[in-house]
Amino acid sequence: MKVKNSLRSLKQRHRDCQIVRRNGRVYVINKTQKRFKARQG
Repeated sequence: MKVKNSLRSLKQRHRDCQIVRRNGRVYVINKTQKRFKARQG
């Protein structure tokens, strides 16, 4: 999982990417392509 400053560009990498907030952190999750996981914060 990559830790990034900005997740806006990462959301465009695949059409299944979703941005989710969990306990104060922002995550990009992708059920079909697991390699697009990322975290911010």
